[in-house]
Amino acid sequence: MVIEHGDRLVLPTRSSLDNILKITFVVAGWGLSGGDRVIAIYADRLRKRGHDVLLVAPALGKPSLGARVVGAFRQILNPLPEPAADLTHLNAEVARRRSRRVGVVDADDVPDSDVVIATWWETAEWVNAYPASKGAKAYFVQHHEVHSYLPVERVRATYRLPLFQIVIARWLADVMRNDYGVDELEIVPNSVDHAQFHAAPRTKQARPTVGVLYATADWKRFEVALQAIKDVHSRVPNLRVRCFGGEQPEAPFPDFFEFTHAPAQSVLRDIYSACDVWLTASSSEGFNLTAMEAMACRTPVVATRTGWPAEAVIDGVNGACVAVDDVDALARETERVLNLAEPAWQAMSERAFATVRDSSWERSTELFEAALIHAVAHARAREGA
Repeated sequence: MVIEHGDRLVLPTRSSLDNILKITFVVAGWGLSGGDRVIAIYADRLRKRGHDVLLVAPALGKPSLGARVVGAFRQILNPLPEPAADLTHLNAEVARRRSRRVGVVDADDVPDSDVVIATWWETAEWVNAYPASKGAKAYFVQHHEVHSYLPVERVRATYRLPLFQIVIARWLADVMRNDYGVDELEIVPNSVDHAQFHAAPRTKQARPTVGVLYATADWKRFEVALQAIKDVHSRVPNLRVRCFGGEQPEAPFPDFFEFTHAPAQSVLRDIYSACDVWLTASSSEGFNLTAMEAMACRTPVVATRTGWPAEAVIDGVNGACVAVDDVDALARETERVLNLAEPAWQAMSERAFATVRDSSWERSTELFEAALIHAVAHARAREGA
């Protein structure tokens, strides 16, 4: 049974919840990725709804000598300020702790709970081995993690585990159902915080500006986006690029780039709102939250046909969608948006905003909460059977 966007879900209210849930998220760590941010949002919002929420991550080991040497050489060749040791999207009021052993969260590290949530393929292996006292076992799936740098068959095996799945997009539900035989899961779409990401109706920038996310994961295809941007720059010499990322760049950017490392959430809106078009070139996406946030700031999106943009971006309406790894198409459509006459660009900007106007983290949190309640009910029914 695939339950989507609340269909067949009876959303709980405060008065209909018999008990406050004790919820444990088992995470690989807390950082600055989009997936980390979604977990942080739900953890904080569930806490504010009265639930007892805890995040548990593996203890950190000391980096190897080789890793320390490589890091030192990178600093010499490309001196950049080091990030804080524990940068995270998590609200300071969200309870979190590390396990006792490096690289793993054992059952003894996790309190008895109503529900325990795996958030990554490796954590799914751990959670699956926990005793029933740790809570109903759920698996929050934000991507189909079959990447070449991971043990693909182990990853695939986690999607077949008897964990109650919560996925973030229709395409993920289809993959889980068709490829792994999952017959019961719930879709809880990501959203956007309009109090944080917003912009008044506006005109194009005085200097043509493209926005892009910097990330080193191969499937993010930053090098593809960079090549497309360079192609555009060859024809639009006064181009400016606004770029941010949670990682420090491995090589210097071209001089027309303005890079912000690990910007505060309050700064992200200013970056999105200072762009005429947001470019994303991923070969695979679980969702692509930055595209949604850019649209909330009235910025059209040019994207590859994957993740949420494949469902939401319409050519010539709120941006454009192109084939994966098609540098020429990415450059062409980016330049097309930049060259729109002012009235046409403003119309596209307004349609981009309209695409996400009704999205709400409050609604998504209600759905996530309902999914957890169903996970608990599902586990209890199975125990009874």
